[in-house]
This record gives sequence, C-alpha cells and structure tokens, in this order.
Amino acid sequence: MAPQGSRAELEFGGPLGAAALLLLLPATMFHLLLVARSGPARLLGPPPYLPELEELWSPWALLLCLTWLGLQAALYLLPARKVAEGQELKDKSRLSYPINGRRGFHWLPPHPSSLHSQHCCHSMYGEVAGVALRKLKCLPNGSGQGFQALVLTALLVGLGVLAGLPLSALPEMLLPLAFAATLIAFIFSLLLYLKALVAPASALAPGGNSGNPIYDFFLGRELNPRICSFDFKYFCELRPGLIGWVLINLALLMQEAELRGSPSLAMWLVNGFQLLYVGDALWHEEAVLTTMDIIHDGFGFMLAFGDLAWVPFTYSLQAQFLLYHPEPLGLPLASVICLINAVGYYIFRGANSQKNAFRKNPSDPRVADLETISTATGRRLLVSGWWGMVRHPNYLGDLIMALAWSLPCGVSHLLPYFYLLYFTALLVHREARDEQQCLRKYGLAWHAYCRRVPYRIVPYIY
Repeated sequence: MAPQGSRAELEFGGPLGAAALLLLLPATMFHLLLVARSGPARLLGPPPYLPELEELWSPWALLLCLTWLGLQAALYLLPARKVAEGQELKDKSRLSYPINGRRGFHWLPPHPSSLHSQHCCHSMYGEVAGVALRKLKCLPNGSGQGFQALVLTALLVGLGVLAGLPLSALPEMLLPLAFAATLIAFIFSLLLYLKALVAPASALAPGGNSGNPIYDFFLGRELNPRICSFDFKYFCELRPGLIGWVLINLALLMQEAELRGSPSLAMWLVNGFQLLYVGDALWHEEAVLTTMDIIHDGFGFMLAFGDLAWVPFTYSLQAQFLLYHPEPLGLPLASVICLINAVGYYIFRGANSQKNAFRKNPSDPRVADLETISTATGRRLLVSGWWGMVRHPNYLGDLIMALAWSLPCGVSHLLPYFYLLYFTALLVHREARDEQQCLRKYGLAWHAYCRRVPYRIVPYIY
C-alpha cells in the first residue's frame, strides 16, 4: 500500500478513460441485454432498437432491487461464528470480516505484506519460518456468511415459488431491473464519494485519491467504507451480485420450462456450471480478503456497478441467449463439455487451494515440499506445483471454465462467447499489472522466477 499522502499512478487512461468507462460499461451491458433477445443476436452489430425511457424505468423494478439488497443485507447481519482479520491499515488497525464457518478455524498471516493484492496475488509466496500466525477470532455479533446466505436465499426463493411467486416472469423485467441496478450504483457511488470527503487520510485508498473528482468517483476514494461493522465493499463483492446471477439463471431456466415443456440440456449445463462457480466463491469467501479489490482499490463506481449490475446481468448472458435461441445438445457433446468444465475447475481450485495453504502456513505438509525462490523481502516465491507450471494457473482454469459455459450455446453466434472474450482481455490486462507490481516488489528475484516459470497463463503459448 502506498504511504500516506502519496499518489498512485493513474490507471484506465486517467480521468478521460474513467469518464468514458462511466458511459461505456452501462451501455455495453444494455447492448448485451438487447441483442440477446433479438433474432440475429449479433454481438458486434447495432442493437435491434433503442428502448424508450418508459421501457427502462419501472418503480416496481427499483423496489424489487432495493428489496433484494435489503434481504442480502439482513442475511449479512446474521451472527457469524468465524471472523477473519484483514491486513493492517495505515493507522495500524485491522478490520474484521465474516467468513464461511465451515471449519473449526483458519489461519491468516499477521503482517499486511503477507496479503497479496491482485497486482501481485498470483505468484506464490510465504513467510519465513518462525513468524507467528494469527488465529481467527470469534466475535459475538458478527455478520452473515456468504455460503449460508446462498443456501438461505435458495430456501426463501423455493418457499416463494411454492407459494406462487412468479419467478419465471423475472426475465421479462431484465431491462428495467438492470436500469434500476445501474441507477442504484450511481447514487450509491455518489454517497460513497461524499462520505470519503470527510474520511481520515488513513482511510483513503492509494489509487482513488488523485484529486480529480471524476477519476476518484470511478475508482473510489475510501478503501473500506463502513457504517459500524457493516462493510459495504465486502458485502457487495460476494453477496447481491453473485447470488443475483444465480437467481436470474434459475428464472431463465424456469421460463424455458414454461415455454418448451422442460429446460434444455444446454440450459441445465449453464445453470449447473455457474452455480458451482458461485458456490465455490462463497464457500471459499475468505480468499477475497487477499484480492486487490479489498486491500488496494477504493470502493467507487467501478466496483459498485460491477458488483450490483454488471455481474448479474452480463454473466447470465449464456442463459439469456439459450432462452431466446434454443440449442439442441446431445449427451456425447454434453459429456465433453462437462469434462472441459471439470478440468478447468480442477486447475482453478487446485491452484487457489495451493496458494491459500502456502499463504497461511508455508510449513503445511501439503505445500512444505514445494520448491521456492527466496526474495530480499523475506518472502518466498513458489516455482513448483501449480505455480511452477505457469505464473497464473488460476487464470488458466478460469478461462477453461468460461469456454465450457459458452459451448452449450453452440458455435453459430459470437454473443455467448462475450464473457470468454471479455474475461480473456481482463485477465491479460490484470496479469500485466501483476507483473509490474511484482517486479517492483521483488526485483532480481522476480526475474529469476520468470526464468524458471516463463509462461504467464497458457503453457507453451502465453
């Protein structure tokens, strides 16, 4: 983290780039929603029409979005059995975060330098032997846990459907719901920006404190905006958007069942693959504490819009496409697609589990025999196991899964592959940022690591 009072390098093209993204991101989301339901479904062509304001604005959609956020906030505030301490902040304090209480305890390194940001979170390192590890402490009045929120939401939605809740009508409301979510993201980001104006300097993020209001509004000025123990960024990262994505997928599956008598195999695969992905994220929710989103980026429009609008309404694109463009899928091809997703998930989960085990305790028997390179900072870089294959094996697994999500939609349209294309560009950009940060942090040791592990994401290709 940058020292107090320092200014980080401007990203995303500075104020002009941030201003463009403020318009481009919502416009792209609405373009995808419109073309997914059109006959041609052309990703690169113009939308079939430009909706009138009456089609976008609905007070019922706004009320539904606010109710959804309220429900997830209520689940977040349920008592938590396990609470993790985040990295040490500028004022030497530590914030507490609720995690999924699936084990008796977890271990986290006590020093802020042990928590990677996404700039440098994918090369593996651990503390030198003998450094004490901090145990998670239990707080009597913590917040809800992500995976439990998913399960409780599923139970509530199931009861609602049994009671007559018309969940299959949700796909017809995607445009006004997306508009309401975008409006909420803009207003929420403005309130966060105003709150940050009176926040102490120690609470500001290194990247969103440029002095330019547009850039800072986009990137976010305050690192961890909270009211009492309610952490807005941590809540939005894993709750309303990810669980909302699963809910939209389910609604699309139910509407397809009403239209065609039963959901297609392709729709089942998309729902199953993406539910596994979301469930994995919530089950391993403590891993988000080591990402750049939590420990480096401020909470502004970029994350608020991404969490509340972009994720649920664009990541459900494959299911949207299949509702309006059914794709026949036989069992042999479905089996191959399942195998592809399984390979991607195996790489993704194996790499992340190895990373987390090494961070928590380099002496863990699961990672103690892995080969490492020492650095001048006292940390070690993994050069064997998953992290000796490529520098970002979790990215590789992510991309393979993204391909598996798109393949059930066939190959006649480019639109269902938008997520794969977008995610590839995102990860390549992020990987470049990782490389720059790690080079600054580790110097000659990073050069030695790159010689040992020459491929970035895809072995023998990139």
